[in-house]
Formats: sequence, C-alpha cells, structure tokens
Amino acid sequence: MIPASHYLILSALLFCIGLLGILIRRNILSLLLSIELMLNAANLNLVAGAAMHGQLDGQLMAFFVMVIAAAEVTIGLAIAVLLFRRGGSLDTHDIQQLKG
Repeated sequence: MIPASHYLILSALLFCIGLLGILIRRNILSLLLSIELMLNAANLNLVAGAAMHGQLDGQLMAFFVMVIAAAEVTIGLAIAVLLFRRGGSLDTHDIQQLKG
C-alpha cells in the first residue's frame, strides 16, 4: 500500500506546476489548463486526507470541486471563443477588448 505522504507530495508538485503555468503563460487556454491542474491537485489532496482519516468528507468535497471545475471550464472556453472571434488571438492582454 502506498503511504498517504506520497499522495500529498504528488499533490503539492501538481499544484506548483499549475501555479507556475499561471504565472508564466499568457495564452488563455494554457491558463485554463493550469487552473484545472491546480484543482485536480486539490482533489488529490482531499481524497488522500479522507483516506488517511477513514472518512468520506474529503471525497464528497472533491466531488464538489469537480463540479466547480466543470463550470469553470465551460465559462472559460466561452470567453476564449468570444476573445478569438473578436481579436483573432487568445492572448490574455486582449481581454480588455471584451469590456467595450
């Protein structure tokens, strides 16, 4: 059996990779992918904590995080399509065009 500390370390690494992707990338699709990676890291952390304590609360919270992630992807892709139709690019600096 794999110890819970391994899952927590993997979760921290995934979260750091997602955070690095948000800080470095300027493409909106890369930002959405990085946010998804961070949410999946949080899910892994919740499930590992629930398994460590023998309760189902963490797994239930992970389910709600997945629902929020699905809504975030839907809205994010709609914004990306609108941004691409208006400006022909997916650069985050072009989001100012959507205000007008």
